[in-house]
Amino acid sequence: MRIAEPPSPTETNLTPKDADLRAMAVKVGFPLAIGIGLLLAPVPGGLTVNAWRYFALFCTVIAGLITEPIPPAIIGLAGVILAAVLGLIREEPAQSAQWALSGFGNATVWLIFAGYMFTLGYTQTGLGRRIALQLVRLLGRRTLGLGYAVTLADLALAPFTASATARSAGTVFPIVRQIPELYNSRPDDGTARRMGAYLLYTALVASFITSSMFITALAPNTLAVSVMRTTAGVTVSWVDWFIGFAPVGFLLLAVVPFVIYKLYPPEIRNAPEAPRWAADQLLAMGPMSRREWTLLVLVCCALSLWIGAIHYIEPALTAMLVVLLMVMCRVVTWNDVIGHAQAWNILVWFATMVTLAGGLAETKFVGWVAQSLAPSLQGVTPTTAIVTVTGVYFFLHYFFASITAHTASLLPVFLAMAVTIPSVSPKEWALLLAYPLGLMGVLTTYTAGHNPIYYGSGYISRQAFWALGLVLGIFFFATYLVIGVPWLMYLGF
Repeated sequence: MRIAEPPSPTETNLTPKDADLRAMAVKVGFPLAIGIGLLLAPVPGGLTVNAWRYFALFCTVIAGLITEPIPPAIIGLAGVILAAVLGLIREEPAQSAQWALSGFGNATVWLIFAGYMFTLGYTQTGLGRRIALQLVRLLGRRTLGLGYAVTLADLALAPFTASATARSAGTVFPIVRQIPELYNSRPDDGTARRMGAYLLYTALVASFITSSMFITALAPNTLAVSVMRTTAGVTVSWVDWFIGFAPVGFLLLAVVPFVIYKLYPPEIRNAPEAPRWAADQLLAMGPMSRREWTLLVLVCCALSLWIGAIHYIEPALTAMLVVLLMVMCRVVTWNDVIGHAQAWNILVWFATMVTLAGGLAETKFVGWVAQSLAPSLQGVTPTTAIVTVTGVYFFLHYFFASITAHTASLLPVFLAMAVTIPSVSPKEWALLLAYPLGLMGVLTTYTAGHNPIYYGSGYISRQAFWALGLVLGIFFFATYLVIGVPWLMYLGF
């Protein structure tokens, strides 16, 4: 199976104008049909009318993000404004406004923005090109080799970087983003599939796998450990966590670059002359400039703080501090920062998605879903219970724009429900529900903090992102069930 782009209007019998009109009708009609259909349906027992109406609005927004009749940021902003004006979350106008703007105060949103500024610095100083040329010189003979190189780079940083957004968006992405252009693969001239789409998507997916492998690779993992202790009285060590997921993690890291290579193949497979060419380019660049050295020192400082000072300074504040120093040290100018339209666009989009996803929890819709499942799980076999509980928990992430929000909202409810099911120990249940937290970020363009940066690069199309997310989400979950669950039961935690 390969993920292909949709045919262009010239490949059908429709004229370009007719094709555009029909495509727009589908893009607008599909989300509206879903929203109207849900609004006309009876309100389920246990839910308020406002909660059901909000769910209908949320599904309309999600469908709009899939079809994208207008820019995603506008879709998200429209959803937030409509929910606030109608009082679907909070009745008082002032409180509704406070809720509507809450996403703009989310730390992850600003960490994403800072990631774009890091990329800007890498591009303008030439440091990103220099590092990319070094990778090409060492591993650029084959595109698949570069795929494994970026995967190993994320794995090397993961145990020490508690923010996947900081690690992937702030460190890996700015470097990997430079490599495709060395092969004349760009997002805006029809050449994205030459190499850039494959390489960037592989780097993104690798970050989800490593996020599940280590407690310290993802901030919500630490939150999950706290929830385990308070909800089920379970204590999990760093070693327990790693051993329990290691077979799944290393297997996925070994096969995913190749799987994506087959599902979403690059047009450039081999470039035998590339290493020699990269070496020549490095010679032509000469020694590192002052701005390159400055940026390198600032990035290393950020990485050090992300690794060693996570309990003292929020990663987003670290990132914004580095952005401030980049401007003060003239690595970039303030006009560069305020003129980066793509960064501000992604900030608005992701902030509104964080707000909308939080609304599902505030209206008690997510809790209602979990509680509704509980009676149906009484008396079932342990295997059925594990598949059902972890499956619903995993794919409910389509309704979240933050893994932290997912953990805080769902893990206590699902864990409290799961530990009442016999034949599986509380510690096993706790780990069974905690391990997928990293993997579930693969599902959509918004389900993890660093997804908008990779999507916003323009290399990975909307259709491919959603299709690949579904395919890899199912693949991840199936691998977890087939390999991870038996291994966890064998360990007998």
